[in-house]
Amino acid sequence: MAYFLTHQELRHYKSKGFVSPVKVLSSEDAENYRNNYNKFRSQAAANFDVNAVLRSKPHLVFPWLYDLVVDPAITNPVSSVLGPNLLAWGSSFFAKAARDTGFVSWHQDINYWGLEPHNILTAWIAFSPSRRENGCMRVVPGSHLDGALEHQDTFAANNLLTRGQEILVEVDEDNAVDITLEAGEMSLHHVSIVHGSEPNSSQLDRIGFAVRYISTEVQQIGGRTTATLARGVDEYNHFDPEPRPKKSFDRESQKVRANALERQHNVLFKGADPR
Repeated sequence: MAYFLTHQELRHYKSKGFVSPVKVLSSEDAENYRNNYNKFRSQAAANFDVNAVLRSKPHLVFPWLYDLVVDPAITNPVSSVLGPNLLAWGSSFFAKAARDTGFVSWHQDINYWGLEPHNILTAWIAFSPSRRENGCMRVVPGSHLDGALEHQDTFAANNLLTRGQEILVEVDEDNAVDITLEAGEMSLHHVSIVHGSEPNSSQLDRIGFAVRYISTEVQQIGGRTTATLARGVDEYNHFDPEPRPKKSFDRESQKVRANALERQHNVLFKGADPR
């Protein structure tokens, strides 16, 4: 399944800001990843926040996720857009259980990451089907060409974004399209595209794993953070490397992740007002 995007897919990405679907995993592999995810949720102890672990750089504490982040099935299509040398700057689960009221407000990713230049995209990998009824991602095609839009932080309770950020201009939802995916498929979307998602109104869980890939010339503005070498070589050394975890959620991997998140937090939340 490790193939590169076609010329037609690349043209669509450049003009519309996304490409979908891209088949990257077999149904059996997607089921195994989903089972690993559910196993961690069910076996997790009560003395830590399970959602917090899954929300920020979980690939640093799970070897099976780290291996997925660097898998050519994922990185080859990404390299069609960003070039042969890739870093994974972040990863996160975006999951909505059946009847989950969680949503993602209309926003652009680039406004809060402090990364330049904008050779950045998100690979959104479906571990379960992602459909309109269970809150699939929605995008506004071509909105990545409008540049950065003004946002505000809401810190809304049911918003899956860390700051509840939303754009201040009205979105014509008639122009939005649903990014529907079957388990084992992924979408790629531009860092500046306007996107969001609605609550899960169905009985079907929606489990998606998002990886933020950057080309190696990208720099973190405002501080030095960490990243995972996902493909090729890092000839710029703008980020400190992140090691593959030896065991799942052991003390050493938790320490590595905590350090990476602290450094990233100091950049991402600079000037934020949590009210």
